[in-house]
Amino acid sequence: MSTIFQPTRLVGAIAIAMGFSSTTFAQDQSSAKTSTLDTIVVTASRSEEKLKNVPARLTVIDQKTIEQNPILNVSDLVQKDPSIYIKQNGGIGQGTNLSLRGTNPNHTLLLKDGNRLNTSNSLSPIYPEFLDTTDIERIEILKGPSSVQYGSDAIGGVIQMISSSPEKNSAFVTGIYGENQTYKAIIGTDIVENGFFAQIRGQRQETDGTRIFDTQKRNNKAGYEQKGYSTKIGYDNKENIKTAVEISQNKGVNNYSDNGGVNNSAERHFENQLISANAELTPYQGITLNARYSDFKDTQNYVESSPYHANTKRNEGDLNIKWLFTPTQNILFGTSIDNSEYKDASILNGKQSIDSTGYYLQHQFKTDKVNTQVGVRLEDNEKFGIHTVGQGAIRYFILPTSSVYANIGSAFRAPSLTELYYHSEADYGKYGIYHTYGNTNLKPEESISYEIGLDHQFTSTLSSSFSVYKTDLKNLIASTSSKDIATNTTTSTYENIIKAQFTGGEFGIKWKQDDLFISTEYAYVKTENKKTGLEIAYRPKETLNLTTGLENQIYGISTSIIARSNVNAANSENPPKVPGYVTIDLNMYWNINPNIKIFTNIQNVGDVEYKTVYNSSNWYINGGRQASVGVSLRY
Repeated sequence: MSTIFQPTRLVGAIAIAMGFSSTTFAQDQSSAKTSTLDTIVVTASRSEEKLKNVPARLTVIDQKTIEQNPILNVSDLVQKDPSIYIKQNGGIGQGTNLSLRGTNPNHTLLLKDGNRLNTSNSLSPIYPEFLDTTDIERIEILKGPSSVQYGSDAIGGVIQMISSSPEKNSAFVTGIYGENQTYKAIIGTDIVENGFFAQIRGQRQETDGTRIFDTQKRNNKAGYEQKGYSTKIGYDNKENIKTAVEISQNKGVNNYSDNGGVNNSAERHFENQLISANAELTPYQGITLNARYSDFKDTQNYVESSPYHANTKRNEGDLNIKWLFTPTQNILFGTSIDNSEYKDASILNGKQSIDSTGYYLQHQFKTDKVNTQVGVRLEDNEKFGIHTVGQGAIRYFILPTSSVYANIGSAFRAPSLTELYYHSEADYGKYGIYHTYGNTNLKPEESISYEIGLDHQFTSTLSSSFSVYKTDLKNLIASTSSKDIATNTTTSTYENIIKAQFTGGEFGIKWKQDDLFISTEYAYVKTENKKTGLEIAYRPKETLNLTTGLENQIYGISTSIIARSNVNAANSENPPKVPGYVTIDLNMYWNINPNIKIFTNIQNVGDVEYKTVYNSSNWYINGGRQASVGVSLRY
């Protein structure tokens, strides 16, 4: 671990910050937005609307939850939603794959302020464990197909991070210390003046980590360190002009094992950078123009026995116009461009790129009783030609406190550049020779989904939600292998060989009375490979989440319980099983005064050790308990 980040220096920095904290600043604890039915969301329709009116299942991770434990990354946060399963190769800082409603990791689109973060590397389409949350106001999780709004990759749904915008002049510093020699420091400032605003965030985290295989000794740890910053500047006159330019960058390194767990000396050096600009103009009443452009770069440099380097880039732009032509109806029409590039020695010719242009049209009808959303998208891909998808959805309010919704939608995913052009040859001696090739004849994956749901407010303090769905997917891309025994050579490629079906549902209850609250949600999903009739690996059928506590502006204590059923660890007749598990998290905070907040968090209070991924001769395991304490100073 770096010597520049030691406890004494952290304490010193906190002491200095306390000395300069302003007593004239009054922190408004209630300003941290809490998710309610009146929460404004944007992901489902690309425009602002109340959560209760969305004709689909959308959940929100609010700002208070994000700020509760600053050590958590995006993977840690979203897996609190039981419809999401995170498959992780070890503890903190190790690689993760997420599955939304049982679909594949590359079937979930990850956005930040509308900008795509999915890479063209199908082996790891997104890296949520390496994304910082210090500038995030909320995370919206839209479940179900969203290709009409966003094009490729949104078969299972969309996870969108919405960054915060400054509302008043302020500054803060946060310091955290945790088990396994874990340190994190965050600093930020907001400036607002006559409609102009600027926001700056910086953070650094280091940890010794934990062991990553069950066969390793506990002192055989895999370290992780990460640092980054984000900056946003813009102008908002609160009437007809809103513009912003953002840049965020994160870089670091995590240790892992490339030799079956003998040691954790292999390193993955990562760096991602997002630059984006957007503008929203309202030249006439009822007409809004939106323009956005982004450049996302992701670099992965693996230092191991067989080192390789992957460099992906995505340039994307979108222009749309929304016309509110009656008090109850609006039309959204837009076009988008997307250029994806992959540069690596393992890619055919060392570099490949692909362009795609989309055109979309959406109509909404909104009254106190009925909300409808109908849309169509035409995607013109330079390799796969024209692809058309559609969606229709309705929410009907039986009573002001009770509504039902139904939607049907198609979606698609264009093959990644890895699946099309990957080329690798490796000689592992006695283990044989391995050849892996891309397939330029692949077809896009296609899906159609059906969903119905019910939301009911029993009293002002008690509400419930229920939904069921089915997704049929064809042309699912999978890796196939064949082995020549005479030459001990294994050849792998990608094929459209699988049809799959995902059937499931979710049920939730929330209660809040004054400072007390309790919420629980249960998710069930059945996955099936229609060719073999087998369940798809790493898809737990049942997940239950329960959170309860007492919180107010001065202090708070809450606990969360996550329980998951066992899961198959391979796509075979008698697969090894990942055992089910139950973990408990504890969170506490105390606002000593308007300037000082102290907090403590314990992930996995019982230090439950459970298996996560099967690795032929051993198992990846979770990181166990992670207790931490921290202090935030504001002025």
